[in-house]
Amino acid sequence: MRFLNGDVPSHDLTYSDVFMVPARSAVTSRLAVDLSSADGTGTTIPIIAANMTAVSGRRMAETLARRGGLAVIPQDIPLDVVAEVIDWVKQRDTVYDTPITLTGSHTVGDALALLPKRAHGALIVVDDEQRPFGVVTESDCAGVDRFEQLRNVASTDLLTLTTGLAAEDAFDRLDGAHRKLAPVVNAEGQLAGILTRSGALRTTLYTPNMDDKGRLRIAAAIGINGDIAAKTTQLVEAGADIIVVDTAHGHQAKMRDVLATVRRLAPDTAIAAGNVVTAEGVADLVDAGADIVKVGVGPGAMCTTRMMTGVGRPQFSAVLECAAEAARLGRHAWADGGVRHPRDVALALAAGASNVMIGSWFAGTYESPGDLRSDADGKLYKENFGMASARAVRLRTATDSPYEQARKALFEEGISTSRMYLDPARPGVEDLLDSIVAGIRSACTYAGAATLAEFHERAVVGVQSAAGFTEGAPLPTW
Repeated sequence: MRFLNGDVPSHDLTYSDVFMVPARSAVTSRLAVDLSSADGTGTTIPIIAANMTAVSGRRMAETLARRGGLAVIPQDIPLDVVAEVIDWVKQRDTVYDTPITLTGSHTVGDALALLPKRAHGALIVVDDEQRPFGVVTESDCAGVDRFEQLRNVASTDLLTLTTGLAAEDAFDRLDGAHRKLAPVVNAEGQLAGILTRSGALRTTLYTPNMDDKGRLRIAAAIGINGDIAAKTTQLVEAGADIIVVDTAHGHQAKMRDVLATVRRLAPDTAIAAGNVVTAEGVADLVDAGADIVKVGVGPGAMCTTRMMTGVGRPQFSAVLECAAEAARLGRHAWADGGVRHPRDVALALAAGASNVMIGSWFAGTYESPGDLRSDADGKLYKENFGMASARAVRLRTATDSPYEQARKALFEEGISTSRMYLDPARPGVEDLLDSIVAGIRSACTYAGAATLAEFHERAVVGVQSAAGFTEGAPLPTW
């Protein structure tokens, strides 16, 4: 990447401070751009869901990996639960979504409690042999007694698809039958998954992030406190593809000690560590054993570190410097935090990031772990909170004595509760991925780049005023 006219600014920059100019391009199609990363994560799109409790759970991990990304299970989750989540994700189909299933004897109340867990808003009613015989949606339950059994409510005029059916043929069958979705069955007629029309299209546009056994990949985080050796061993045994050693201040002696332990116990596992914002921090963590360094202090939507402490760094400049140092050392950098628009993701990649972590943006989706709620106006939202907030600290210290919990709760750097509203036009994480990936692909074509490496090499970036940023934003509509 180079700055327009060679004018390297003397001050640090955020994503909003910069823009990219187009160049002569021989890339004729956005679909010709290869967005896979070379950092050992296996991602085929450079998107990682941050290790936040309100963001990354089993559904987020399954969905992102199926589309080529990656989710990092947070360090606050008990390790036995993490192991169960990893095993669950590894068993998911790489093409079909995992359906919610109930039997005919379950009630409308049971269905209403589960329907918000899927962006497509449907569940499959199965018999004792796991054969589907009905589909239930929220509209099927409208005005029906909550104790009514589903066998009396389900739509039984089923269109079923068979495993192995080509995506285009599946789409044509769904479209021809005017169906939004259909259960997918195996040769014995048992339920194997669910496929929507948009899911059939996405199958042709995305490549799953799979391990060498053809299973979906998943990452898990640990902190720098507690029995690091035991935690690392458990994650390796559970099958975590990437271990993320995470703390707010990654450039410290304790992090180096922890990294050395993790590297010794997980010699064949990719290790990411952070967070840092300087070349010196990157060099220290790489020297201690990190393959990937997480970059970002204070840019997150739920983070108050900069306002509390004055510590941090504008994210574009942090990524630019840290990615350059990581590349010099033969390693990689993740841009962690501060993205609000697809343009921000593209700019982080132009600055040299191998992957971009997204947190709060993904919290307001069907796939995030929180319960779906509605406000007084009926708008849907999920709760989000920072990982250094009092709420997160309380969860992290649940096994401490009340005295120790009270002491640690006095110090927080994050928002403990925030409403992340679902975008009616893009309520699912796959909807957001479509928008983000489209932006990245277009940015690459503007730069004349067919790969992420070429994008970083060829991107030309300029510095703009606040008015310049505003000029590029669409006018609000009502």
